[in-house]
Amino acid sequence: MPQPPSAASRDEPVIRERGDACPGALRLHAADDGFLARVRVPGGLLTSRQASVLALAADRFGDGHLELTSRGNVQLRGLADGCGGGLAELLDGAGLLPAPGHERVRNIVATPMSGLEGTDRPDALAWAMDFDRLLCASPWAAALSGRFLFAFDDGRGDVASLGPDVTVLGRPEGRALVRLGRAADAVELAGPDAPRAALTAARYFLDAAAEAGTQAWRVSELPVEHALRTAEFVRCLAVAGIAAAAVGAVDWPYAPAPRPRPRGTGGPDRATLCVLPPLGRVGSAQWRVLAQVTEEGSGALRVTPWRSVILPTVNADAPARIEAAGLVVAPESPWESVTACTGRPGCAKSLADVRADAQAVVDRARGPLPVHWSGCERRCGHPRGTAWVDLVATGAGYRLAAPGRPVRDGVHPSELAAALADARTDPDVVKK
Repeated sequence: MPQPPSAASRDEPVIRERGDACPGALRLHAADDGFLARVRVPGGLLTSRQASVLALAADRFGDGHLELTSRGNVQLRGLADGCGGGLAELLDGAGLLPAPGHERVRNIVATPMSGLEGTDRPDALAWAMDFDRLLCASPWAAALSGRFLFAFDDGRGDVASLGPDVTVLGRPEGRALVRLGRAADAVELAGPDAPRAALTAARYFLDAAAEAGTQAWRVSELPVEHALRTAEFVRCLAVAGIAAAAVGAVDWPYAPAPRPRPRGTGGPDRATLCVLPPLGRVGSAQWRVLAQVTEEGSGALRVTPWRSVILPTVNADAPARIEAAGLVVAPESPWESVTACTGRPGCAKSLADVRADAQAVVDRARGPLPVHWSGCERRCGHPRGTAWVDLVATGAGYRLAAPGRPVRDGVHPSELAAALADARTDPDVVKK
């Protein structure tokens, strides 16, 4: 399947000329369309009030839109120079900046549907919230990179497949596995100890990176001689008072479980909805509709790593109101499995307005395989853990790569609909 440019080998030290410039809510990023703020939303959980405040921030300081990211966070774009203080004050008042020194390291994803389907799986969101409190209360944790990712998976394998640095995976009988990076083995421990174990894993990583003398931001970047070892992790856990045992040859869910799709579940009066904003971009008025139906229902919503929103409990009239706002709640939408980077005009590196190009062909280029539109070779926000069709702007059209097919260069916008529809048909599906 298409892959992004390969990461540096762990046999070579990671050499960087600058520190981690990953944007946050306090460290704004200068883009072509103004400044950008990334608000971390651990576990994707937002109260209706916090959601309303984000809409207010988009209108007061930005371009009136919110972007959902592949880590379940929210971005504000088009921010004016000098707005940082006012934005921080607004976010802090809504409880979105509980630890200013840690705001960029709160990269925590959790199974979006955890606890909503009446299964016997653990509540991964509760784990994530407990962990976030521990992380924010640990001064040393502020040294983590803004790219380091924690995942709390209730056992179905959805967020475990996103390439986390630390993965907690629910097991039967109240147990959990904790994995470091992409290791084949793991440690098993009691579920209630999972948040503290994940924090211990982060400390182990920072200690290993310091000992190696590298600028590693993620577990995969550690040189081989300083790679994290399960046996040593068990020892670290014992020092922290956590009983754990090494488990070898775990059948990890490298292929993702089915992600939430636009739909409603539940009874005729109250339902759980999965809402899909096309390309993960939501106008502030649309976002306020979600906040309003959330307030009338469960009081909280969940942003997923697939740029959708779970509304745990809503009234019977909510789907019609949400669809009227221009968001997708019905299954089989052409926008399912279509993602894109920011593209022009917001990104200086982009060679095309990928969002506009996607919009132009979305109805004519359907297919079972996901597709990601990229304005340059960096492929920001591309899918992980699954086969996908890769469209990259080159300045002379698009390069199209799909599983089991030869790469096509120079695909002109007028040819995109037919070429993409063909590429999105998985050859294995056709054979069946």
